[in-house]
Amino acid sequence: MSAGGAERDVQITGMRLEAAGVISLELQAPDRSALPRWHAGAHIDLVLPSGLTRQYSLCGDIDDTLRLRIAVLLESNGRGGSREVHGGLRLGQSVTIRGPRNAFELQPADSFVFVAGGIGITPILPMIRTAQRANATWTLIYGGRSRASMAFIPELERIGGDNVRIMPADETGLIDLDDVVTRAKAGAQVYSCGPAALLDALTERFAANDLTDSLHIERFSAASPKTAQQAGAFRVMLARSGGAVDVAADVSVMTALREAGHCVPSSCEQGICGMCETRVIDGVPDHRDMLLTEGERQRGDVMMVCVSRALTPTITLDL
Repeated sequence: MSAGGAERDVQITGMRLEAAGVISLELQAPDRSALPRWHAGAHIDLVLPSGLTRQYSLCGDIDDTLRLRIAVLLESNGRGGSREVHGGLRLGQSVTIRGPRNAFELQPADSFVFVAGGIGITPILPMIRTAQRANATWTLIYGGRSRASMAFIPELERIGGDNVRIMPADETGLIDLDDVVTRAKAGAQVYSCGPAALLDALTERFAANDLTDSLHIERFSAASPKTAQQAGAFRVMLARSGGAVDVAADVSVMTALREAGHCVPSSCEQGICGMCETRVIDGVPDHRDMLLTEGERQRGDVMMVCVSRALTPTITLDL
């Protein structure tokens, strides 16, 4: 996974209504100098004027070094970030970003199936451009509540033509996940982003068909927390600074470390962004993030301390 980039100020040079409840922001350096390069699947942290920090996938052109584009869905029941973007930001305003970082990087393959649900189209859009430039075979299956709620449809159809399948639920019903499994059995790599119900269903089907290695997903919200019985207390040993910190059953590792006076960088605090990734020296992590692959989980040499815990009485971290 890519490390986070430096913090920088950018200017909002474009705002566009992409669908009902979805606006895109174009971001440029104040002096119009080049911005950091990025790859499909990357996201940035957007630091809002209120101090809230939110992660948004980059959905512009990876070859455009002067502009970054994100798209934000207005979530009336969210934590406030999207409401501030929609209601508080203005054209020409300066905001701060961090990154880009990438925990959903597109790996080379001959054939892809992209499955997007709603605002989950944002990391998928640059993946499509990347696959097309590599002359790979690809199909996009894009679902949403209605056509009016689905962003970037005209742009996608211009890029992909018949490779793009637009599936508004009020017109076509739900995405046929068995068809996606069939395509994966034929050798396609599947990249998906969208609502938890879609990603959970895909994960279940791919596991049942022994196709886990063919499925790559990114979540915009954390999975359901484990039960209190599974969330026992344990002790964190600090390899570099020395000492130990006890983590109660109802407290995260990050919270316990901060209460003990240790500085731990973070952003999403939901196991999604990867900023708090910490090296594990000894002990077995109880991974609860949405980022690490199955192979990375089995190695057990890193953990996201905002959500993950320990399966052993003690765990030693490189802190």
